[in-house]
Amino acid sequence: MKKNGIIKVFFVVCFFFLSFFFFLFYGPIESFKEFWITSAMTTKSHQYLATWLYSDKYIQKVLKKNYITEVDEISNPDDIHFKKYSLSIYRNIYDKEILDRDKEDLYKVIEVSGHGYQGFLVAIYDPSRIHIATTAYLFQKGESILTVSKREKAIVAMNAGGFFDPDWNSNGAIPHGVVISNGKVVSEFQPANMGGGFIGFTKENKFVLGKMSKEQALAIGYRDAIEFGPYLIVNGKRSFIKGNGGYGIAPRSAIGQRQDGIVLFLVINGRIPSSIGADMDDLCDIMERYGAYNAANLDGGSSSELVINGKIINTPVAGGEKGLRDMATFWIVK
Repeated sequence: MKKNGIIKVFFVVCFFFLSFFFFLFYGPIESFKEFWITSAMTTKSHQYLATWLYSDKYIQKVLKKNYITEVDEISNPDDIHFKKYSLSIYRNIYDKEILDRDKEDLYKVIEVSGHGYQGFLVAIYDPSRIHIATTAYLFQKGESILTVSKREKAIVAMNAGGFFDPDWNSNGAIPHGVVISNGKVVSEFQPANMGGGFIGFTKENKFVLGKMSKEQALAIGYRDAIEFGPYLIVNGKRSFIKGNGGYGIAPRSAIGQRQDGIVLFLVINGRIPSSIGADMDDLCDIMERYGAYNAANLDGGSSSELVINGKIINTPVAGGEKGLRDMATFWIVK
């Protein structure tokens, strides 16, 4: 009798589990299915979480309901006016968080949070210190952000662009798109359907976003730049986002600049109980809140990593200092 009772409990638990599973994944809650599909399809290594459960036709239907339309402009660098440190009247509490600092501060870390997400915003007060660093073994293998941060003597480091990952098992050796470092093109691998545009700083330390050719980018005067996206804010105008933007909810990284020249690094934790992750709307909200005039999404997921003075600050998906993902490009503050 005891054995029969255990078997009955087992089948009851299995029944409720399967019922709950089918209700979530095939039931009437469209928002959950859209969250699941867009989150899975935006990753490189976990798309099977959607393709195993849904038809290609249904996946495409969901993706068409969740998309982002970027502002079709190039950032106007003349709109950026650098201001020296001064005590001022703050426009709001977020402006105060950015501007309330000691004169000698090179950066400030601000914790951010919202519905389902938690992360870190770093205000960097001197954009001339921001550069693109690459793995020392470009085209051979990537490096962890801690290794690069230590070698470059960076006080702040964050992941930058994506990298070629055809079998979802890449070693982070080959960056996506054109990479400009110190005014020189160091890589220009262009896979099919890469998307995105230039994200970077001119020789005048102004953050410029624009979809253009390599030749146009060099003519504009980029000193450090990558190609990625999507753009979140261009010339103070926010991208149009339908649904969750088609990128789902995940760990995120983003970069932007205010009109006073202050640069914002943003890293959102994800796939942990305290922070599921953020969607494109969340990134736009945070960047607008803190005064970004131009802002762009960077590589996310397992690549979202932030280092301050040689220590990992966020909670990377890959896990801890030993589990950091090898990558190709990084934003660093010297």
